[in-house]
Amino acid sequence: MTLAFSARQQLALPVRENLEELADYLRDEERVVGALLDRRQLQPLGPGHYRYTVTRVQVFQLHIQPIVELQAHCHEGRLELQALDCQLEGLGLVDDFQLTLDSWLEASGEGLEGEASLSVTVSQPPLLKLIPPRILEATGHSILAGILLGIRNRVGQQLLADFRHWCQERQPGSSAA
Repeated sequence: MTLAFSARQQLALPVRENLEELADYLRDEERVVGALLDRRQLQPLGPGHYRYTVTRVQVFQLHIQPIVELQAHCHEGRLELQALDCQLEGLGLVDDFQLTLDSWLEASGEGLEGEASLSVTVSQPPLLKLIPPRILEATGHSILAGILLGIRNRVGQQLLADFRHWCQERQPGSSAA
């Protein structure tokens, strides 16, 4: 039986200082991706191409660690991030696991806006055959929502802190430069 679950998160974050610089900051794609995700778990593979090792997740008695290949690109003042591929460690051989991530961030007149949509389809793992699919899907939805909430919190804290630091580095005579 195939399981499917998804989550979506929207963002509207006011930026009060240096708002006019926000679009330029978003063009620094490698820096922004590093601020969005944990840099220790992010490996650059080439321009706009990354491998991200997601923090290990426990689902019932299974420990799962997704490793996601990401493509980032900036176009028309908007940073877009998509999943190209995903490997799963911890489920054994799963031929039909599919993860979809579509997300974007852009500067608006008020601050930072964005949206992320994350979905998974996978066959019910043999180790979880006794658990009703409805419960597995509800658990999967909750895990995906938690991942997106974590990224949203990183945007609100780490990304904005990095943006402030980036602005300070660009000021003439700054000791941070």
